[in-house]
Amino acid sequence: MNSLFDAAAQCLAASDPDDKVALTHRHAAAFARGELHVPADAPPPQPIRMPGRPPRPRLVHPRELPRRGLGSAVGRAAFVHAIAHIELNAIDLGWDAVYRFRGLPEAFYRDWVRVADDEARHFILLRDRLRALGHDYGDFDAHNGLWEMCEKTAHDGLARMALVPRVLEARGLDVTPGMIARLRALGDLHTVEILEVILGEEVAHVAAGSRWYRWYCERAGVEPRARFGELLAEYASGYLRGPFNIQARLLAGFDEDELASLRQAEAVQAWPR
Repeated sequence: MNSLFDAAAQCLAASDPDDKVALTHRHAAAFARGELHVPADAPPPQPIRMPGRPPRPRLVHPRELPRRGLGSAVGRAAFVHAIAHIELNAIDLGWDAVYRFRGLPEAFYRDWVRVADDEARHFILLRDRLRALGHDYGDFDAHNGLWEMCEKTAHDGLARMALVPRVLEARGLDVTPGMIARLRALGDLHTVEILEVILGEEVAHVAAGSRWYRWYCERAGVEPRARFGELLAEYASGYLRGPFNIQARLLAGFDEDELASLRQAEAVQAWPR
């Protein structure tokens, strides 16, 4: 295999999490060594209705997920499981960006291969922690919201860069500091260390989304701030909840106008109907 697109398709198709992680690390290393190339004459991508998934966890609507406090052992394990599930999905989101969007600068593919590789490492850190807590990936129900947004934006790289990294994945920038503080107060310093690693690296991932969102806007002759507000209104109803981590989002490439758009979209969602 010498095509990066074929490598991405193989990673997306892998249903066993261990296989998905191993393939991701292998292909990311091969791409970094120059052993995988981006073919200029590749055919259009095949539609991907759903990437490979293990039989568990069961995927349910977010409203069906039980609320558990971090103070109990099972609540803490369920929390770690939820983050692990997000990271496994994020591997596929990185590879889907590589596979789906063709004819782009090689730097685009370098960024999203690197993101997929980071997310695979994050998943292993969390899965190992989950096992130390007496559980494993698949023991708790999960939802499919990240991949659903991936499907909604499959036709438009500009919308994908705006909404998946900069809305859904950026949500982690907002909520993780509070979770770290709560876990530290509970004495779970092992999980805190993992979340601190993930938080630092996720800033760079969201920044990649910001960088390529603006690249797409410049290529299309679109004003990025106004378009971001339009995309929030069109796609992101129900996804936005403050407070927002202003410092992390500024580091991740948001500007003050975009943060104002987020606050406005949140306020519209909160308005009584």
